[in-house]
Amino acid sequence: MAARTETTKLGGAPRGARPEKVTAAAVVAYLRGHPKFLARHPELFADLTPPTHRKGRNVLDMQSFIIDRLQSQIDEGRDREGELVSACRGNLSSQGRIHAAVLALIEARSLEELIETVTTDLANLLDVDVASLCVEASEADQLHAEGPAQGVAGIFMLEPGEVDARLGAEQDCLLRGDIIADGRLFGGGASLVAAEALVRLQLGKEGPSGLLALGSRDSERFHPGQGTELLSFLAAVLALCIRGRLAADG
Repeated sequence: MAARTETTKLGGAPRGARPEKVTAAAVVAYLRGHPKFLARHPELFADLTPPTHRKGRNVLDMQSFIIDRLQSQIDEGRDREGELVSACRGNLSSQGRIHAAVLALIEARSLEELIETVTTDLANLLDVDVASLCVEASEADQLHAEGPAQGVAGIFMLEPGEVDARLGAEQDCLLRGDIIADGRLFGGGASLVAAEALVRLQLGKEGPSGLLALGSRDSERFHPGQGTELLSFLAAVLALCIRGRLAADG
């Protein structure tokens, strides 16, 4: 008894049978039946050999079409490359500013000088309009009583628990643009601020809960889509310097 011939699910050809040869006529017929095929697969134009440039009745200039398509892809690639280069330059500039700010914090020789660096020098170094140090009131009195920082301008008192209320208990950095700034964070400089970066200061179990607040008049300077690694690094260094100065002055 002859063995039963099995067929594949695709095309119905007998299993093991040699596939039919694809002819030029079949390709032409397929493309005519699917006029959007090349538009959906533009990568094929890089492999096609274009016809010579001819014009006449019922003659399509395929060569120009292919060249235009490839030129469009090249332009898109250049645009993406330009955006990448611009982003890299911006990141390098931000890195340089953060590094300069960190060095300035480390060079402060007292708690008072450190706070003055935050409230006077950081704005310049980071190219923002306002920089301030905010601490929760119940702990801030201890900070003022233990060192020469008492009365230094640029320190703003917050209610207990306000740092968590503003950032969220699990978040260490908040970036916002197109805002009306809070005078309790920026004092008289709030009228200049249209975008803000608020970064948690981890001042230890016994230290005050705090914020580093940076404000810019450029409403697009800070926004939620930005990376926060550099700002978090700056805040970590500042918190470490504050703890060190408190210990040294105590």
